[in-house]
Amino acid sequence: MFAKADDLVMVIQPETGGTEIKDPATGETVGRAPEHARAHLDSAVDAARAAQPGWDALGHAERSSYLNRAAQAVEDNAEALAELLSREQGKPLNGPNARFEVGACAAWLRTTASFELEPEVVADGAELHYRPFGVVGAIGPWNWPMMISVWQLAPSLRMGNTVVLKPSEYTPLSVLALAHVLNTALPDDVLHVVSGGREIGEALVAHPHIDKLMFTGSTETGKAIIRSSADTVKRLTLELGGNDAGIVLPDIDPASIAEDLFWGAFINTGQTCAALKRLYVHETVYDDVVEALAGLAAAMPMGVGLDESNVLGPVQNKAQYDIVTELVQAAKDDGARIVVGGNPVEDQPGYFYPTTLVADIDDKNPLVAREQFGPVLPIIKYSSVDEAVAMANGLDVGLGASVWSSDQEKAHSVAVRLQAGTVWINKHGAVDPRIPFGGAKQSGYGLEFGVEGLKHLGQPQVISH
Repeated sequence: MFAKADDLVMVIQPETGGTEIKDPATGETVGRAPEHARAHLDSAVDAARAAQPGWDALGHAERSSYLNRAAQAVEDNAEALAELLSREQGKPLNGPNARFEVGACAAWLRTTASFELEPEVVADGAELHYRPFGVVGAIGPWNWPMMISVWQLAPSLRMGNTVVLKPSEYTPLSVLALAHVLNTALPDDVLHVVSGGREIGEALVAHPHIDKLMFTGSTETGKAIIRSSADTVKRLTLELGGNDAGIVLPDIDPASIAEDLFWGAFINTGQTCAALKRLYVHETVYDDVVEALAGLAAAMPMGVGLDESNVLGPVQNKAQYDIVTELVQAAKDDGARIVVGGNPVEDQPGYFYPTTLVADIDDKNPLVAREQFGPVLPIIKYSSVDEAVAMANGLDVGLGASVWSSDQEKAHSVAVRLQAGTVWINKHGAVDPRIPFGGAKQSGYGLEFGVEGLKHLGQPQVISH
């Protein structure tokens, strides 16, 4: 059991060399991450491939038992993991952030272990089975590095695959530490992590002995993965960019939904694929919704994650900070109204961008049309529901969406018109390990979570008598 983040870092960082990882809130060094070469990747894939038949032979019940033991290991080391995550990713300990993320890792492991997956009788004498692919390669993002890694590895392992995981180069320590903790409970060689930059990721995608690939990240990178995987005809699960829309209907009480709207947009300081990133509000309630959100935005404490009072943190890296800054400036240049925020303090440590609401903005403005992935929410006024639906569906992405109304029937009638993999009613981004999740249009393909997500980690096989 690890008491502190530094204890974990000492175990996972190389004795010499490596890449220095800095806290995005303070600029202080968190630790050093290994830079693995192609030979290390090949060795990891070979070891995972050798271990896979024995892991498969254990059967679902025994593999589920291992996942439960892995969940317990996460819980036993939860505070050290959360502290490391806060320091490396920037998210605060409290609120829906670091401690929440570590808790979600354990919950996803246990829930995935609980699913029943039996052969399906599809016709007389014909059964549909799901067999493991072999070795699953997984590439994760920097926004929820631990939790999304578990989203990838838990169902892969449960199905009898072994896993080689590559974390984002921005947050490798969190994933290396998580894997170290998980491997205290798992058999040898069923889970490996390779750490490095773009080259090691490209090698993993193209590797001839990776049978299935899971990726969470940008649409552009997802397209590159599709091209790179073609020669080996890898099976793919891709969860790509979102730019999720929300529609507030005129019958709503703004005060009753303001907090849920706020966290739907600003969870993890807006750095979430399925966060609410553009909000369409009917003209009759527009001013009241903007005012209610402004009061919350101004009151939410932002700062260094290890300060227990903070619930919002920095943008995780300079490249993303620059994108957020550029998009807010585009809104200003177009005459949009900055309700709260929009004025980052220069010459301060950390990539802090203030919580920002932008009103009276055109739907075609870059802040609306592009995924900002930061603590900024554009709020667009509409006159008719048809207009709102057309704007919400007007982009080439469709991960999630939401409808906000006091009338469930009205909300449902709008929800079915939205082009998104998930549409929430009176909430946004509420993922659940039991409920399948995946994108429409260029937000990716394949499903995660639930029994349906589990099936996507298996090769369908029909046995017909």
